[in-house]
Amino acid sequence: MPVFIKPNKIMPNKNNAKKALRQSVKKALRNKKVKTAYKEAVKNVDKAFEAGSKDLIELVKKAQKKLDKATKKNIISKNTAGRKVASLMRKMSKSTK
Repeated sequence: MPVFIKPNKIMPNKNNAKKALRQSVKKALRNKKVKTAYKEAVKNVDKAFEAGSKDLIELVKKAQKKLDKATKKNIISKNTAGRKVASLMRKMSKSTK
């Protein structure tokens, strides 16, 4: 279901279907917020790595925290978060050498 739904385009007839639509829109917006937060954090780490920034360790910690929160809320799977954290750690170890 798309995130931004105009109620007049898709309008269910039954009350429980209307409530389910409202709930799904709220959940989708909440999930999108968390997803964009961890994606932005990962992008910030990538930019800092390219620039050779000194605060890379702090950015990696923040990105790891965002990924763990997304995993806790079942937005991404445990394996996906682990894979992304591992790639961030590899970048961090390359920059410290």
